[in-house]
Amino acid sequence: MTTTVRHFLTDLDLTQAEQAEVLDLAEAMKKDKYGYKPYAGPQTVAVFFDKTSTRTRVSFAAGIAELGGATLIINSAESQLGHKESISDSAKVLARMVSTIVWRTYAQSGLEEMAENSSVPVINALSDDYHPCQLLADLLTVREHKGSLAGLSMAYLGDAANNMANSYLLAGVTAGMHVRIAGPEGYLPAADIIAAAEARAAETGGSVLVTTDAAAALAGADVVATDTWVSMGQEDEKAERLELFRAYAVDAPAMAQADKDAVVLHCLPAYRGYEISADVIDGPQSVVFDEAENRVHAQKAIMGWLLAKSGLADVAGVSQER
Repeated sequence: MTTTVRHFLTDLDLTQAEQAEVLDLAEAMKKDKYGYKPYAGPQTVAVFFDKTSTRTRVSFAAGIAELGGATLIINSAESQLGHKESISDSAKVLARMVSTIVWRTYAQSGLEEMAENSSVPVINALSDDYHPCQLLADLLTVREHKGSLAGLSMAYLGDAANNMANSYLLAGVTAGMHVRIAGPEGYLPAADIIAAAEARAAETGGSVLVTTDAAAALAGADVVATDTWVSMGQEDEKAERLELFRAYAVDAPAMAQADKDAVVLHCLPAYRGYEISADVIDGPQSVVFDEAENRVHAQKAIMGWLLAKSGLADVAGVSQER
């Protein structure tokens, strides 16, 4: 019986049980750094970058090497993907040469087209709509510091109309968390994202709160997260954004409203004095650098898990569905 190839394009591509299985695998891989070799050969993983990157580039390259594979990193200017050659044609060619395709890009539709035409797993390393690999690292970090995820409350403050807010909503409720998103009017998640999060929350026991009231999001929160207020391509809006988001800064007064044992997340790069204060990101509640390291372990886990579920490798701890 042929196995359906599994991809990881959005946070909802994993059920609650599957997400937990990936996080379990990430913990195991973190403890046994070189003990899993699904890319032995070495097999090649193609990693495409349409957007600049530090953590994504390094974490995927390091993780693929630790899994026994070879990383082929390709910048947009160095390939014909999507402009001189169609995405569908590229996918069909790449799948005959590599074992996994990882793409950090702009449009989510490109990832979807790639996956539709690929016979190997395709992973979203960031798009304009979602950042699911980052959320696996974030949830792994929270598990390490808080234990189980279900029932925890997580507040995200700032620009809530971006890919990070979308993924915090979807991945958080998938884990059974109570996710609270706060940002100014006009900078909140789209209605379809909220609806999808509410539907998933109804299945997992999580909940969704989207508000313009930072205090409502912060009240007693177990986890507090933020992201840059000025993402790539928004530099000309910097002055306006800094003023608009000031009430959503994660600083000492904000943290005083969260639970006293709350942990702080930021996917980096961080701009101290804007979305997060130096005393918070460099303080005792910050787990930001654990979070950054966990990109390696979480991404190793999702790569290995997808290979196993697609019937392309045996990975200890992952049941194969054939």
